[in-house]
Amino acid sequence: MGLLWFLIPNAFILLLNIWWYLIGGYILLAIVAYFVQDRFIFKPEKLPGNFEYKYDSPFKEINFDIEPGVNINGLHFFVKKPKGLVLYFHGNSRSIKGWAKYARDFYRFDYDVVLVDYRGFGKSTGKRSEREMLKDMQYVYDTLAVNYPEHHLIVYGRSMGSGFACKIASDNKPRYLILDAPYYSFLKVAERLLPILPHRWLLRYHLRTDKWIKHVNCHTYILHGSRDWLIPIRHSEQLQKLMPGKITLIEIKGGGHNNLPSFPQYHNFLRDILQY
Repeated sequence: MGLLWFLIPNAFILLLNIWWYLIGGYILLAIVAYFVQDRFIFKPEKLPGNFEYKYDSPFKEINFDIEPGVNINGLHFFVKKPKGLVLYFHGNSRSIKGWAKYARDFYRFDYDVVLVDYRGFGKSTGKRSEREMLKDMQYVYDTLAVNYPEHHLIVYGRSMGSGFACKIASDNKPRYLILDAPYYSFLKVAERLLPILPHRWLLRYHLRTDKWIKHVNCHTYILHGSRDWLIPIRHSEQLQKLMPGKITLIEIKGGGHNNLPSFPQYHNFLRDILQY
């Protein structure tokens, strides 16, 4: 009996120590996640300032001088008699050097295409924050709208870029908004990938597609693969339910997150949208 009374308080102390270690580890994990989340969210390819882009189709390199120390670099692919312009916001990795191959999906239907890199991507410079990046993209849109009437402007957002595209479309009046594998909100993506953390308080990037899409005046087309495991198609289904009369959801059967352009249906739908 004496041994039992000796073991009980020691077991309690051991459990208490384990509990405090778990709490401390959780707090440490949350602190690390807050300060290094940029590295997990953004996977940029950085290019030297003297890098020369080379493509077979006619294009020119463009730069948007946002403010001292902040330059947004882009590529402008053009055709002889454009029906309009597609402003393309790419995903969270690489740079426009690689993303530029998708410009042909649009200029083949006689649209000019502009792709831009976010801060810290490619040749673009500046310190990243959601507020500043959104401001950059609005500056780009305003600059392009000088030469392209808004009713000939189409905003396209791919994966992470869908949030930026949605925000720009909500604050302006483009002809169409096209979202490729969008997320309901950045919060929903983070909660799915790492559910144990309090992302609502930790995330510095929220990109509220669910909030902004309610204020988009033009028709929105969403393309999403049925086998997208990174951002499941239910994100797009939930977005469509917010504005069912103004959002058309196009499901690409068998499509994943990064391979929609390999499906003929994807190109057929783009053709129908762009020629409408």
